[in-house]
Amino acid sequence: MSRYVVTGAHGFVGRAFTARFPAATSLSLAGTDWPNRIAACDFRDASVIHLGARAHGPEQDDAAFADAPEKARVLANAAARGGARVLVFTSSIKVNGEETGDRPFSAADTPHPRDAYGRSKLAAENALRVAAEANGLPLHIVRPPLVYGRDARGNLRRLLRLCDSPLPLPFASVHNRRSFVALEDLVDLLARCADSNLRETSLWLAAHPEPVSTAELVMLLREAMGRPRRLFPVPARLLAAAARVARRRDIARRLLDSLVIDARPTYGALGWQPRVAIAGAARDMALHWRETPR
Repeated sequence: MSRYVVTGAHGFVGRAFTARFPAATSLSLAGTDWPNRIAACDFRDASVIHLGARAHGPEQDDAAFADAPEKARVLANAAARGGARVLVFTSSIKVNGEETGDRPFSAADTPHPRDAYGRSKLAAENALRVAAEANGLPLHIVRPPLVYGRDARGNLRRLLRLCDSPLPLPFASVHNRRSFVALEDLVDLLARCADSNLRETSLWLAAHPEPVSTAELVMLLREAMGRPRRLFPVPARLLAAAARVARRRDIARRLLDSLVIDARPTYGALGWQPRVAIAGAARDMALHWRETPR
């Protein structure tokens, strides 16, 4: 059993990780005093789970994430000097790109981030690789897609709000495919990386083997909320055109485009298998949404 040091312990994934492993040490990288907090941290025999990152949004530019690679570099160097066993970094599939065509994303793909958040994750990955290899520190980089779970934020929260309305929704003709990973399964994967005996730098894509369409997800959420499906067909190209006019292309991309991930190498090498199917994850999200005061 590893001793964990967790950055971003109060974030969406961090809360779930520390709930599973309540003895984990929280290391905050917020504010201006983060170098001193890193220097004072006890890393001996610890598995460092680096989850700390600024929340992302479409209006942000590269300057909003400029400190990500420096924080990663300082953390990795301090962890190695302090005797850490391994460092596990939660990156993002946005490093690969925003959508897939006729084949899924794989770990062998050349990175092609399209926004500031994706570029910052790639820069942090590169900084960690250099520091880890220079210090002989085992490094695992995990790139998840959208994470489904209770108290989901951002685009999932907006979709939950939309599904909880009585309005009919124009997604019946949206036949895209998008990969996901459930929060509990991602926590399992991070722990498996931490306990792995692999000593070299490794890159893992994290995803459930079955992608889901926007129409399927909306129907699952509405059914869990006790609402009728109420989907009507509008061609995806018309929805995309309307989104461009409204300057909401980023939101339309997540609703209309496909993003499929081939995570089979992760299953084989780490023995990790996602257990939470989309129906269960959607039901859990919807019920939590209904039960939570807003």
